[in-house]
Amino acid sequence: MDAFTAGLLQRIKTTESDLTRARETGDDFLADVEQSELDDLRRLAAEHGVEIGATSV
Repeated sequence: MDAFTAGLLQRIKTTESDLTRARETGDDFLADVEQSELDDLRRLAAEHGVEIGATSV
């Protein structure tokens, strides 16, 4: 796995975790921000053929 793929997968994992935390604490604004970031990261992964597998969010 190259550095780009590893970094992207790590960012997705971190963002999923941050999104879950924002939802659990009721921070709707932060949840929206994190969801947008996650959508962008998933789009980027798809554009570059990076398999992200099963995601928790």
